[in-house]
Amino acid sequence: MRPAFLALFLLAAPAAAQEHQPMRPATAEEQKARAAVTIADYRFDDLLWENDRIAYRIYGRALEAAEPPSSSGIDAWGKRVRWPFMDRQLRTGDQHSDHGEGIDFYNVGTGRGVGGLGIWHDNKLWTSRNYVRPRILRSGPDVADFTVDYDPWPVDVARTVRETRRFTLPAGTNFTRMTSTIASSSDAELIVGIGISKRPVGGGKLGEVKKDKAAARLVWWDPADGDKGRMAAAVIVDPAAFAGFAEDADNYLILARVRPGQPFVYYSGAAWDRGGDFAVQGDWNSYVDAQRPDFRP
Repeated sequence: MRPAFLALFLLAAPAAAQEHQPMRPATAEEQKARAAVTIADYRFDDLLWENDRIAYRIYGRALEAAEPPSSSGIDAWGKRVRWPFMDRQLRTGDQHSDHGEGIDFYNVGTGRGVGGLGIWHDNKLWTSRNYVRPRILRSGPDVADFTVDYDPWPVDVARTVRETRRFTLPAGTNFTRMTSTIASSSDAELIVGIGISKRPVGGGKLGEVKKDKAAARLVWWDPADGDKGRMAAAVIVDPAAFAGFAEDADNYLILARVRPGQPFVYYSGAAWDRGGDFAVQGDWNSYVDAQRPDFRP
């Protein structure tokens, strides 16, 4: 390999390909926090947020070129400690191994992950590129709260839309409250599809899905992925806006009616069966059933 080419290769190499580092233990002060938001500018602007029960990630635009295909879906990490760990684990370059505090083994791929959205039009989900313009409103100690934008994207030839979304994850819950405002080149009502990826783990096996029309809830329990365990997910929308269920090649979808320019609220949740809260599917289903969300923007 020529020296000039080698230099370019090293500059372009993703962090995951670089040498792994030991995971630094959390300090006593860090262990006091129960929630955090971090923008990982060292890893293509991954945006990490977590509380004392669960951890999530969305992807920056830089990842689209570095690790295609990238998507605007939502990643979830299994977590077993009650303090923030994602930033310390991601900096090891080996987030896919269990270092004792949690693990990243959920694969968003081209899907919506855990609660990413798109516009459902003509039996197809039209989705944005990765997030831009993050604004951290509060990073701990008891809530993770921030907003991001999704730049304009086409919905076939019918319209162009763009989105601003607020993510709020307080301590003590597995659910992030999403407040989304979608602007549109048309004033006509939108059908938003909020998804859970079909095959994120477990060698491509489909998980078990529960669809609750009355409560407008989509619940998923994954097959075991070897010794890494299982992930679970759920999406809850306002029953007054509920428009049905759908599927595409990548996602199970719950649909909601939305007016352009008017904020709407939904909830996206995930869990790991080795995190200490939900060891079996019945525990997760009962927890989701017990939720009483507030859908007021």
